[in-house]
Amino acid sequence: MEPVVTHWADNRAIKGNGTSEAVWQNSGLLSSLPEVDPAILVPPGARAVIVAPHPDDEILGTGGLLAQLSDLGRKVLIIAVTDGTASHPDSAEWPAARLAATRPQETRDALQRLHMKHVAMVRLHLPDGGGETFESQLTEALKAHLEPGDIVFGTWRFDGHPDHESVGRAVTTVAGALDLPCVEVPVWTWHWATPEDSRVPWSRARRIVLDTATLARKIHAIQAFRSQIEADRSTGRTPILPDHVLERLTRPYEVVLI
Repeated sequence: MEPVVTHWADNRAIKGNGTSEAVWQNSGLLSSLPEVDPAILVPPGARAVIVAPHPDDEILGTGGLLAQLSDLGRKVLIIAVTDGTASHPDSAEWPAARLAATRPQETRDALQRLHMKHVAMVRLHLPDGGGETFESQLTEALKAHLEPGDIVFGTWRFDGHPDHESVGRAVTTVAGALDLPCVEVPVWTWHWATPEDSRVPWSRARRIVLDTATLARKIHAIQAFRSQIEADRSTGRTPILPDHVLERLTRPYEVVLI
């Protein structure tokens, strides 16, 4: 989930601290969204396919859902698009080679902390930050890995990060062509959007409620991503995932667009 400063015609910019969690909670919007049951979202016999732009997006966006699907005995495939090697530019502590080795291991540790069963992983090793450059390659890879009966999850097509948006476009395109259900996951949306933002398709938004134990598993899993939650001593940069970002992604529910 590398943050990048982007400027769009409609001002979906990822910069500063973004919209605070207090603003989101005080609005009452999210708590009023309809709930969706994971057992219905991914019915018996179906496989959940989570397409993650960077190592950690699968946990940040759907970690609670993954834990619930594991408890239900559902099969899960995680498709890791990149290895997240661009998260620390010009860092002596976290050069690209170290990130390439570390970040996938962080994902494995996180999945163990979620107590995941019946989970498989495919790594595509596409260029982090590649955005539209890797979109056609990702599209072809998805065609090779998706199967009848899959429920496909990808980051939202308008999430604000180029990699997230390319993943969203590829996922929706291929799922549509194969007539597979597609679920979009907002991740950076909570940073640039506001509760009154008409650009977000709120009519499609649903809450996946996490009980206390499931939320605790998700938070424990996020803590596996040390490269992202600790400051970079070599550059003096703050964590990639500071507290104000994690606060928006560790609610007692996850929001998806269906």
